Amino acid sequence: MVVVVRKRGRRKLFFILLPLLIIVGVLAYYQLFYKSERVDNGIAKLEMIFDKHRDIVTSVRFSPGDSLLVTSSVDSTIKTWKRESGEIVKEIKHPSGIAYMDLSSDGNYVVTGSYDSIVRLWRITDGSLIKEFKGHNGTVWTVAFSNDGKKIASGGNDGLVNIWDVETGNLLHKLQGHKRIVWSVRFNPGGTRLASSSFDFSLKLWNVDDGKLIWDNKEHKETVVDIAFSHDGKLLASTSDDKTIKLWDVAGQKLTRTMKVAEHVQAVAFSPDDKRLMTGGRDKPMIGEFLQEIFGDSKFNPGISARLWDVETGKLLQTFTTHTNDVMDVAYSNDGKWIATASADKTVDLWELNK
Repeated sequence: MVVVVRKRGRRKLFFILLPLLIIVGVLAYYQLFYKSERVDNGIAKLEMIFDKHRDIVTSVRFSPGDSLLVTSSVDSTIKTWKRESGEIVKEIKHPSGIAYMDLSSDGNYVVTGSYDSIVRLWRITDGSLIKEFKGHNGTVWTVAFSNDGKKIASGGNDGLVNIWDVETGNLLHKLQGHKRIVWSVRFNPGGTRLASSSFDFSLKLWNVDDGKLIWDNKEHKETVVDIAFSHDGKLLASTSDDKTIKLWDVAGQKLTRTMKVAEHVQAVAFSPDDKRLMTGGRDKPMIGEFLQEIFGDSKFNPGISARLWDVETGKLLQTFTTHTNDVMDVAYSNDGKWIATASADKTVDLWELNK
């Protein structure tokens, strides 16, 4: 009788432990062994790693001559680096963590959005604060200069898209239409249109002069995290939590191509000739992403955090696996010979392109 009871007890324990063992096994697989499709066509070579930030690097930009890189971080600093040596030549201390940054086309000014709800304009050469733009409620997640440097756009937690006059500091337009957080704003090359993307699954196109909504695009199935205009202004790229990168014909307001990935995608940039597209984001599928939140950087099995695509065909040209956490921002150099990836692992990787 005692033996029978013990057998039943062991059987019951087995059925209790079995689901736990399966769960542990699945989690271990995604954390340690899972690998997305990898492509290495020898297009990019890792040239340098910039590792002096103390927290998440939120954005990266090349100077007009490509000799310098400018980065921003949650560690409340803006750093200017020599591209060739990695030496920091200038550091601006910010009043609070920087959610995003953009560099003016002449390379003289930086605009920042931060967790204290203020948009700030800085002169990069001497690090002086030029102007503060107050009009948001909550974190300002995104900022952008127009190409002529005369306007700044911003968006954030309050769902607003604001357009500011750089010289006067005046608020030109308060664009209301998004229902949730605004993650990205971008001017088109001519500065006549402004695109915005949001947690409400939409991307919108606005007329800059009068602030009127031109296009309300709701074709993504999840948050639209980042957007970018091609340099000729004909295409708009969007990246989303729905694991897609979409290319849109701006004039026709229609979808031209969709690329699918295994992860969340949150950064995008066109090459100067508009023939290639660089994207960055999560380095694991959903389960791996969940584990990453618990265990931190994925140093043993980093996974893919950035991809290079052919715009015309949608073909995946190159995958990047050096970062151990999310890629928050990507940037092409002005001459098209370099790519930079900014990451939540506190580093920026510089890649030389040889094809």
